[in-house]
Amino acid sequence: MSQIDLHAHSTASDGTYTPFELVRHAKNKGLKAIALTDHDTTDGLAQAMEAGKDLDIEVIPGCELSVEYPGLMHIIGLWVTPDAPVLSSALRELRAKRNNRNNIMISKLQETGVDISFEEVKQLAGDAAMGRPHISRVLMNKGIISNIQEAFDKYIGPGGAAYVPKEKFSPEKAIAMLKNEQATVILAHPFSLKLSPEGLRKELLNLKEMGLDGMEVFYPEHFAEQTRTYLKICQELDLLPSGGSDFHGSIKPDISLGKGKGKLNMPYSIVQDMKNKRMEQGLWT
Repeated sequence: MSQIDLHAHSTASDGTYTPFELVRHAKNKGLKAIALTDHDTTDGLAQAMEAGKDLDIEVIPGCELSVEYPGLMHIIGLWVTPDAPVLSSALRELRAKRNNRNNIMISKLQETGVDISFEEVKQLAGDAAMGRPHISRVLMNKGIISNIQEAFDKYIGPGGAAYVPKEKFSPEKAIAMLKNEQATVILAHPFSLKLSPEGLRKELLNLKEMGLDGMEVFYPEHFAEQTRTYLKICQELDLLPSGGSDFHGSIKPDISLGKGKGKLNMPYSIVQDMKNKRMEQGLWT
């Protein structure tokens, strides 16, 4: 059965594979389709889609937006307009604000005696949107920490010595921007909302009024019971089920593209159902 992965990251955000390398990796893994869904950027989409043409594998252009929520909420857009002019402009402004956040975090690290500079982090990030994973990797490369999680626990995660909250879009704005780019809008990894099934239903109904199309049912951190519950909720609320590994490369070495921690099974019919829905909505695929 042809397999897919609708949640993967590249060096355009915080992954370790370039967009081309990611698509080639998907081809080598035997996937029929992959979505590039980098955090708060569309910069890698052109390279990924060109790689898809060269390697004869379906590449769905996407992105993953962090939104304001008491817990952790991410919204994925699939089939984002390739050049995404309005969204790209808004994301550039957001990244400019986050660069200031990076400066503040690095200054706080320096104040605690940590040997790190903005230039080191920027050099490591290269053309990617600089963020906490890059700060973590600099700290690890210099032997200040032993692993990425330690950086978040001790320094740059909530409660850490140098933590600064990230500026985010509201759910309404994020969904509206994705809809403006003709995207299919998916709630990512619903387990991270830490809601009861009934609480999740209420939240989904609220998001559906804003334009939400579906929810990630298949995800590495979802237990089998959660997967069944999320699939049932999608059926009850007429939402599209989606799924992906949240692949980042060596940053998350236990996550395999297309398989997550080894148990993901995402058939191409998921993509086909989305395409059928998009045709009903008068959208391109």
